[in-house]
Amino acid sequence: MSVTYDQVREWVLALPGCAEVFVENWGHNTLRYGDKMFASGGGESGTISVKASREDQAELIAAAPHIYAPAPYVGRFGWVTVVLAEADSDELRQVVTEAWRRTAPKKVVKAYDSAHG
Repeated sequence: MSVTYDQVREWVLALPGCAEVFVENWGHNTLRYGDKMFASGGGESGTISVKASREDQAELIAAAPHIYAPAPYVGRFGWVTVVLAEADSDELRQVVTEAWRRTAPKKVVKAYDSAHG
């Protein structure tokens, strides 16, 4: 089950237009499409926060409250905090990819989907 931040970073950097940016004031990395953040965290905390819809947030938390929780500060917008050591890699990869889809331009997502079936 366990997922590492390095795995999440690898998944994200394989998506079009993505980069990892360290934010000095926050003391951790952010994963972005262009300048728009859709995931953050990692490092020693063992967690990351991921952009989600409020509906997806509610479903994730209801299904696995030991893995998902509302993210501090941005939970009211749907973001979830994920305990990496408890997360299922397939499910988390889908959550992260959906966060990218919410952030990237529609034409980029459409081209990606066309290329990857």
